[in-house]
Amino acid sequence: MDCADAYQLSTFWAGVLDSSVSEDDQPGDPEALVEAPGIALLFVTVPEPKTTKNRVHLDLQPQDRTRDEEVERLLALGATLVADHRRADGLGWVTLADIEGNEFCVERSAAERAG
Repeated sequence: MDCADAYQLSTFWAGVLDSSVSEDDQPGDPEALVEAPGIALLFVTVPEPKTTKNRVHLDLQPQDRTRDEEVERLLALGATLVADHRRADGLGWVTLADIEGNEFCVERSAAERAG
């Protein structure tokens, strides 16, 4: 993912994924890696700012929390609410933005889908 500050954004996403930034990466590095089971995200500092819609859009399905618990946790990490598409019947999703404005969604967990 292109970004303004690779280490800062990777720290945010490490929190999102309940993981950590690679021990090889330090503040000020031009790249930073976050690995979690089944996923690896590489953040690369670029000089130009984000000006349009994301080219990559992540949808997250919490494993050990409900969708609503996950949304609250991510807001506490510094995400911002973009749009709330939750419905009264429990369906829907929430669109958030990370600390650099990249949008992503939080869907219902597998348990919520099965229930």
